[in-house]
Amino acid sequence: MTYETPVAAPSVRTERTAPRQEGGGVALGRRRGTIATVVMALLALVWLFPLLWALVNSFREYDYTQANGYLSFGGWTLDNYEEAWTRANFGLHMKNSLLVTIPAVLLTLWLSSMVAFVLARFSYRFNLTLLGVFLAANLLPPQALLIPVFRMFREIPLPYFLSDSGSMLNSFWALILVNTAFQMGFCTFVLSNYMKTLPYEIYESAELDGASVWRQYWQLTMPLVRPALAALATLQVTWVYNEFFWATVLIQQGDKLPVTSALNNLRGQFFTDTNLVAAGSIIVALPVLVVFFALQKQFVAGLTLGSTKG
Repeated sequence: MTYETPVAAPSVRTERTAPRQEGGGVALGRRRGTIATVVMALLALVWLFPLLWALVNSFREYDYTQANGYLSFGGWTLDNYEEAWTRANFGLHMKNSLLVTIPAVLLTLWLSSMVAFVLARFSYRFNLTLLGVFLAANLLPPQALLIPVFRMFREIPLPYFLSDSGSMLNSFWALILVNTAFQMGFCTFVLSNYMKTLPYEIYESAELDGASVWRQYWQLTMPLVRPALAALATLQVTWVYNEFFWATVLIQQGDKLPVTSALNNLRGQFFTDTNLVAAGSIIVALPVLVVFFALQKQFVAGLTLGSTKG
């Protein structure tokens, strides 16, 4: 009669695993989630406090805040917005900003998408070198190019119906071109990286169907990169609209300055009404906020593109 030695069952090591969400991400514990929420709320409050405080003071009288301090409440009025709009002539300067921002953003996205398509679609010897050249514009400070750009634009002739000075100076084309040149590097980098994630098989199928390179770019690639274009459009509108340096250098006529430069009209010779300046700043910021909230979903979707690919 034989006896078999019992074999010990393999020990099962239990590990505590973090709960997972439906999307596959690891969910935070209740305590850690609460701490993260509180920290993010405090950081958001710190970032929003100057804007909220400026918004509050824009509805207050300057004499009341001088007598009772800015930490008091009272002296509410709407006259600051009416005076700021009239005194700074925001209607004219807002139109100037739109004449610069809209063409500059459209031209930047169009040219950047074409360059990015070539960099992502075709492989050749100087592929990365060309991308580095476009990115180099973002590494140079604008102040280093002030004198060369000013002299170059002064020597480039333009018809008088496009520029009163007969050159690129004091024309909207100067701001459009300089903003396009400085923003193309970043947009090309983002779009080329996203286009490289598109399946190569769709281009092979398009070539078999006889699609030209232009058709592959316009009818195949551009619809697929709409979320990235929407995210970049939101950023570009913010950057070009708020641009101040080149506007003060290349525009010397007051009636052609963008809206950000018009805030100087609210400064007095001997003192500055800070409540009036706050009202003017809120007026200037409104178009950017409208664009951001209108494209908020596309902006968030564009930022998260490719984050779950791998």
